[in-house]
Amino acid sequence: TLKKVVKHFENGFPLKDLAQIIEILSLCAEKMNEQEAFTKPLCELIKLCGLPFQKKKLSDEVSYSVAASKSIAQLGYLMRVPSSHVRIQICKCIVSFYNVELPRKILSGYQPTSANYKIQMAELGGLAETLVLSLALVENQLTEKLWVLKALQHLSSSGVNCRLMMKAQAASRLCLYLNGVDPSGQLVFRSSEILWNLLENTSKEEVVNQLSSLECVHALKEVFVDLIMHGFRHYDRQLRNDLLVIATLLAENRAAPMIESGFTELLIVLATFTEVKIPNSLVKSFKLTYCYEDFELKKLLFNVIGILSKDPRAVPLLSENGVMPALLYYVKPNQKPGFPDWSAAQYEELQLHAIAVLALVAPMLVDKYLSCQANTLLLMLTSFTHSNSFHGTGGRGNKLAQMRYSLRVLRSVVSLYDEAVNLNLCDQGAISQLLDILKYAANKSKEKEEAILLEMEADILFLLSALCENDLHRKELFSYEGVDILIPFIQMDPKKLYSGLGHNRLLFTALDCLSCVIGCYIAEDCFLEKQGIFLLLDLLALKQKNLCNIILGILVEFCDNPKTALHINTWRGEKDQTAANLLIQLWRQEECELRVKRDQYGRIVDMKRPIASNFQKQQEVIPVPANYPSFAIMEISENIRAKLYLLLCKLGFENLPGLSAKDFVTLAIIRHYIDFKVGEVWSELCAELKEEFRPVESDEEALKVISEVPEGTGKMVAALQTEVLESKHHQEIQEEEKAYTKIRAIHKQREMVNKSWENFLTRVSNYEALKKAKRLQEKSIEASRCKSKTQNEAVHSTDIKGLGTTIGSGRLVTVESTPPQLIGGPLAVADSARRKPSVCEGALKNIKRVKTLDSIKKDSVPVE
Repeated sequence: TLKKVVKHFENGFPLKDLAQIIEILSLCAEKMNEQEAFTKPLCELIKLCGLPFQKKKLSDEVSYSVAASKSIAQLGYLMRVPSSHVRIQICKCIVSFYNVELPRKILSGYQPTSANYKIQMAELGGLAETLVLSLALVENQLTEKLWVLKALQHLSSSGVNCRLMMKAQAASRLCLYLNGVDPSGQLVFRSSEILWNLLENTSKEEVVNQLSSLECVHALKEVFVDLIMHGFRHYDRQLRNDLLVIATLLAENRAAPMIESGFTELLIVLATFTEVKIPNSLVKSFKLTYCYEDFELKKLLFNVIGILSKDPRAVPLLSENGVMPALLYYVKPNQKPGFPDWSAAQYEELQLHAIAVLALVAPMLVDKYLSCQANTLLLMLTSFTHSNSFHGTGGRGNKLAQMRYSLRVLRSVVSLYDEAVNLNLCDQGAISQLLDILKYAANKSKEKEEAILLEMEADILFLLSALCENDLHRKELFSYEGVDILIPFIQMDPKKLYSGLGHNRLLFTALDCLSCVIGCYIAEDCFLEKQGIFLLLDLLALKQKNLCNIILGILVEFCDNPKTALHINTWRGEKDQTAANLLIQLWRQEECELRVKRDQYGRIVDMKRPIASNFQKQQEVIPVPANYPSFAIMEISENIRAKLYLLLCKLGFENLPGLSAKDFVTLAIIRHYIDFKVGEVWSELCAELKEEFRPVESDEEALKVISEVPEGTGKMVAALQTEVLESKHHQEIQEEEKAYTKIRAIHKQREMVNKSWENFLTRVSNYEALKKAKRLQEKSIEASRCKSKTQNEAVHSTDIKGLGTTIGSGRLVTVESTPPQLIGGPLAVADSARRKPSVCEGALKNIKRVKTLDSIKKDSVPVE
């Protein structure tokens, strides 16, 4: 009967019959325990499962999806049948899902399902998980095991299947089988391929955790050692490198027993045995060729060294096995370029890779670093060779790559602030050489700004800062040319800070490098002469939160130089803003962010805690140890108010230029900042005491008096603020009155002009009015004359004869000859010494009258 079924469905099972096929397969599996005759028909049915299912309608794939997934899942359950033929046939059937072969004939009215249909149904039925569990059944049968691994290798190409496999602990199961006996080598190959697929398609951390048992690590080590010692084929070397990558991932997991299994020491010895001749039985028969796979092995071993350096437990092994000399072996030019050694490009890539790893290892092995003269080698490396490798990005045809990686190493060791390292560097002339490199990088940046150049500049600035920070002699060495190089970095265009290339970091390191200037009067004076304080204030005027705190600290330290205050007061920003006004604005901005209570005019509202932030007021009283700072003290370092107060103290609170009344109101608070802060500390102290103790009467009275002092100071400041505002208000009123007085005077002048014009028109149009005006004019002239007459006084007429205008006379002077009877009088005596008689007498006879400029003006312009 089973043979007839196989014959009937030789072109594939229809989807509608899959439910019955599942029952037949289950019955056959049960019967096989009694009669082996069912083995062949069962294998034939399983083989037919490898053919595409047949469908009548397009919708059949969805309609029969449950039955299809169950039928494929049944294949995994059939792995329990104790028959090698059945198990192998099941694995072949699964492999055929991925190598679809269409049947020779198609059933009438049917068509095969899509190529990926069975793969999807396998995922839906959980076949991968079942197949992983079946590995325990074939543990001692190599052929069956290899077929199961082949099927899993295909299934692991799917992320869904990989997650199902991880549920069955696939990673640890596969790793335990790695070192099994297999002359063909397929066991290691297929297992490593599946592990790679698991790493790529599932959580890397989960896979590593499954591989982190001692048994798995030991198995991985044994297989790796076998491939290292006896693998000479191209295929063996590739497989060895793949396993090394997996071991590298394990090394990143501190929980993995890499040291306990001896795997760590083996990897370290392999990484260094060609550069450092240390006899070790672990690598006695290992030979490194110069093929591409061994080149990759060398780079992977360097990478493992960098990862192991992060584990403090591995540091002694790194020190004992000569890691430092091995890495420093590459901090020099290639002594044997070309065949049979590494090629020039390969050597340089290893060189840069070794230097990159050295940056990680050096801080852990400082003593070895110094004993190997690493500083000298690194400084020498920056003066030769070119870059052609991946690590030499941006450095082809120049020495940027070597500089970049060497600077990283120096940065890593200098950041330890070990005086022995720093002294050794300075003795090698590092300050002068670093300034030369910085100048070179700055010039290259002018041509084209690149992230690599900016990184180098930032590293150099950090190195100079760390080397010179606490040594006056080094600061003097820096000052001769360092200030000139440093100024352009501080003068950076603010728009570049958001370019993404690293200008932001560069600016911060430049500001940090000012520690090379502060404290050395030679350098400080040079910085002031270059208008450095102006540049810092320009940056401060940007009001960027991350910059303000640093710049204010720098300015406070610079104020120890008496010349600094003059520079700060001289600075002017946009709209003629002064430095004092800028500092007070920053104070108000900070208080606004801290949500400190102020009224609409900026005056104190809370007299007891005038400068407390909203968050500070919400904090409950928590008793802390005496050596632990309270919240009021910690708050000082969390905002810039303390630095603003210190800076204004250095400048002085009197005679600050460019301040408004609102600024003076704020300045009154700043001036008493330290008093208010002391009051906050006492307030916390009192609250802590009352939480745990009851002070005696005298102490309680003292605490009461102390707690009233800040409130009294607050009231005094508030009164001063009110006085400033009232004075400002009074001044505004006076200025307003002056403005109104000026406006009234202008209006009055206009009224007088209008009235004068009206009078003019009246005189011109009315003859009687003109005569009246004439009489008033004559009367006014007569009244203005002196009443007393002197003897022999000459009287001149003020009337103008022959006047042809209808307006009053203008300013006109008529000079007549002096009467003969007065010649020789007092005027003559006084004037005789200053004139020539002949010329003056002739002139007086000829002149009858002299007109001024007003007599020839237009008659239409009246003159009062």
